[in-house]
Amino acid sequence: MAISIDIREEAGVRTLHFGSEWIQGAMRIARPWNLELDYTKEMMASLLLREESRFPRKVLLIGLGAASLTKFLYRHRLLAHLTVVEIEAGVVAAARQFFKLPEDPKRLNIVIGDGVKFVMNSEKTWDLILVDGFDANARAGALDTLPFYQMCRARLNNNGILSVNLFSRGKGFEAGVARISTAFDGRTLIFPSCDSGNAIAFAAAGDPVRITLDDLKQQALTLKAETGLNLLPTLARLEQWQTCANGILEL
Repeated sequence: MAISIDIREEAGVRTLHFGSEWIQGAMRIARPWNLELDYTKEMMASLLLREESRFPRKVLLIGLGAASLTKFLYRHRLLAHLTVVEIEAGVVAAARQFFKLPEDPKRLNIVIGDGVKFVMNSEKTWDLILVDGFDANARAGALDTLPFYQMCRARLNNNGILSVNLFSRGKGFEAGVARISTAFDGRTLIFPSCDSGNAIAFAAAGDPVRITLDDLKQQALTLKAETGLNLLPTLARLEQWQTCANGILEL
């Protein structure tokens, strides 16, 4: 059964809905390449976790939504090849018609299919996997299961990072965090919840991540200069939460 797709506009912002009030994606019409929703900005904090200037080169995105993450990486990581798996063909059509999703088969591969099955059947590996898939009732379903997170770990390169959008106000939030932690042997970090209730989980595979908050701030300044994305408030919240022992982020 196909989902109901609604496109709404208010105060210069276009939003995507699946027949409910839950916002599945947003774009400021005057700045279509920018990240509008706070949680999408925080998912891009994954770019700070590896110091290699070419990170990431291969990206897998599960869930397209309004294509915010896809467009940001497409525009600002010119060497990256992006694979997007979206279960609903109508979402891809809406992203192209209303949210300026680029057409570029050389750099952007759009797959209509189930994200869990795609990861299960794939033999490829990625530097970065972004998981942001919810139904009309803000449920992630099989995307929030231990087997899926274990498969994601198996599909990450030696410098791989997983970034997952979780809904912290849901009953299963703590259990979801525990599943990610189990799949990655505790190499996880949960960013403090946004005002929207979204909380971003990061997990690392392969080489250890060990970065001082000062170095993270310096990388955030560089990212801001290059892309306009300001992650300094995110790092300030991390510091306030005392998530990073002795001022060091370790994964």
